[in-house]
Amino acid sequence: MLDTPTTPTESQLETPGSAAKYSAPVALLPAKTAAPAVSASPENSAASDTTKHEQTRRTRRTRWLWLSLAVLALLGIVLYFLWPTITGAKAKAAAIAAKGPAPIQVVTTTATKGNIGVYYTGLGAVTPLATVTVRSVVSGQLMTVHFKEGDLVQKGDLLIEIDPRPFQAVVVQIEGQLIRDQALLANAHVDLDRYADLIKSNAIPEQQYATQLTLVTQDEGIVRNDQGLLDAAKLNVTYSRIVSPVAGIVGLRLVDPGNIVQSSDTNGMVVITQIQPISVIFPVGEDQIPSILRKLRAGQSLPVDAWDRELKNKLASGTLSTADNEIDQTTGTLKLRASFDNANRALFPNQFVNARLLEQEKTGVTLLPSAAIQRNTNDTYAYLVKPDSTVTVRIIKTGTTEGDQTEITSGLSPGDKVVMTGVDKLQEGSKVAVGASGVRGSSGANGAKGSTGIQ
Repeated sequence: MLDTPTTPTESQLETPGSAAKYSAPVALLPAKTAAPAVSASPENSAASDTTKHEQTRRTRRTRWLWLSLAVLALLGIVLYFLWPTITGAKAKAAAIAAKGPAPIQVVTTTATKGNIGVYYTGLGAVTPLATVTVRSVVSGQLMTVHFKEGDLVQKGDLLIEIDPRPFQAVVVQIEGQLIRDQALLANAHVDLDRYADLIKSNAIPEQQYATQLTLVTQDEGIVRNDQGLLDAAKLNVTYSRIVSPVAGIVGLRLVDPGNIVQSSDTNGMVVITQIQPISVIFPVGEDQIPSILRKLRAGQSLPVDAWDRELKNKLASGTLSTADNEIDQTTGTLKLRASFDNANRALFPNQFVNARLLEQEKTGVTLLPSAAIQRNTNDTYAYLVKPDSTVTVRIIKTGTTEGDQTEITSGLSPGDKVVMTGVDKLQEGSKVAVGASGVRGSSGANGAKGSTGIQ
């Protein structure tokens, strides 16, 4: 008995399994009947699209699955190689945390025992002890100049010669007049002696003797007048040779040879300025005057150094010589004069210099570089480094400050180590690591005098 072919229901066509299950029976149907049924059915078309979509989704899921596995494998490899580094960093961080915070890098200095001077500084001017404008005493033609501009001349050196011939001629004339008058005086003395003998015997009147005595006195006066004129004429000859009245530097020549110079000329012929020795006049405040004058009146020699404007180079050393007689009310200062031998001619007239007067020198005091001293609104302090490499705040008191050195009157002792650089991060008890430190000597105008330094 033949089986009757059955047609699948609608529900069976919608599922993929049913489509595969009944595909064979459908193929047994006559071609004329089966083909139109499958192609024309909307349900069969929808089932085919659904199958394709499902296959695409499965392919995408498979790709994402392999990609995820590849990423996970790569992460595992990276983690495998980085794991020792991660664990080492954690161990190091744990060790640092166990040890505490890292020490603060600082630079230290050491308080020392030495000397420091109490200086009074004033801006002064180099002032010559003598400035001479050379003028001619006689009038005449300038013949010869025996100096070069800028030369250093000594007292008595010949500078200028004026034509002496007119004055020599006058000397000859007066000498002749003097000889004549001396002869008249001698004759008058002879007559006077004769009259003296005659008057004893009453041979001549007494009046004649008195007249002759008066004549002798007049002739003596004439001879003395002639002698004075002769001395003046000879002096003019001497004045025709002009010599230096002081030792100093010759300035620019004001008159050239060949000119007629007059004794009434106020401009002069040359200016000579004394530079050895030389002085510096500088002011000090009126509050500093009593101690200076007290030592000056007691005969003490107060050293004075002359420095350049920037207080970098010392030009000369001298001593305080005198003080002015009144205080300048406009500035409240007193002018002092210091003398310098100026052997090297480092000081030049009218040069501006910084004069530093050493009023007192303190010896055997505790010194500390000023950079290591800290200040706030209430106290002056320093960070003292203890033997365990921690710092403590030490309140100090300061005295004289000279350049980069300061006197410590209390709070520190020689040999104490103090933080100089790196204090902005410090507090009480901070751990420090001492870096490089240098040694600084006391040199220049800003250095304390004596054994001072940084260690």
